[in-house]
Order: sequence, then C-alpha cells, then structure tokens
Amino acid sequence: MVIQPNHILWRENRRTLPGGLKAPAKNLFRKEGNKMKLRQQMPELTGAKAWINREVSKEQLVGGKPALIHFWSASCRMCKEAMPEVNGFRDKYKDQLNVVAVHMPRSEDDLDLEKIKKTAAEHDISQPIYVDSDHTLTEAFENEYVPAYYVFDKSGQLRHFQAGGSGMKMLEKRVSRVLSETEQASE
Repeated sequence: MVIQPNHILWRENRRTLPGGLKAPAKNLFRKEGNKMKLRQQMPELTGAKAWINREVSKEQLVGGKPALIHFWSASCRMCKEAMPEVNGFRDKYKDQLNVVAVHMPRSEDDLDLEKIKKTAAEHDISQPIYVDSDHTLTEAFENEYVPAYYVFDKSGQLRHFQAGGSGMKMLEKRVSRVLSETEQASE
C-alpha cells in the first residue's frame, strides 16, 4: 500500500452530498477531535468560490492586528442568532480587530450565491465573506462546525477556538485578552 500525503487522502475520502457537494471527510491520519492546535499559524485564505463585500488575504490580516474568523452557513439557525454579537465585535473593535466570515455550506441549498448574499444582507454581515463552496478553507482549518470562531493574534497564531452559538461572553473575553496583549506589546 502506498501512503499518500494527508491532504490527498482527506480529499479522496470526502463524502458526496446530493448535488455533488463535497462534505468534509474524516482525515484518516488525524485522531478524532484533533483540530487546529493553539499557536498554529492561520491557513492561507485561498481557493474561495467567491468573496462577498471584499477580498482579503492572510498577508493583509497578519502583522497589523488580531483577527476573528468565523464560520457560518445560510441554513444555520444558530449562526443567524449569534450574528448580532459577532457584528457587535466587528463594530466595537473595528480599529483593533479584523473580522472575516467564512460561509461553509451544509446542504445543496447553501451553494446558491444569491441566497448567501441575501442572508448576509439580512444579518448585516458587512465584513469580508469567503464563500467556501468546495470546503477548501474548511479543510485547511479542519473545521466541522457552524458556527465556529477562531481568534488569531497579530502574528497569525491561533489563540482561541470555539464552536456553537452560546458562550459569546467567553469569546469576547478571549478577543479582549488578545487585544490587550497586542496593545501592551506596542507600548
């Protein structure tokens, strides 16, 4: 048996959903529950089917200020319920924090770009939205959840991960901590 690189096996073993949508598959070399590790570098933000609002790159996010990258889906009720708080972080920390949304489709209906744009407008998502129809970034983050939140410091290292719509106070606490560390380092 020839052992292929991890990402090749992962891509070859993705499940196909109705309409040909590729769902994230079990990584054959990764133990269950082993996600991106703290202090791991932010993946590149490449491979989007489209960008809504504006496109950003990892280079634009790293080095200046910390970043909050949140995964959501147009069909996710919990994502929509948490969005006002995410938008609150975006507005409250607009000069100190980069916020990027990643639309991770969960069903064939979630592939409709117009539906994604409409949902984004309805929920005031004005930050850049990476449309991840092929799960490229989802796989890079090894993310399986929506909503999911990743907080990176200004050097691009993962400092906090959280999944689910509850616990937004904990997320704000982690964001505040990273922002405080950034402020102290610049003094």
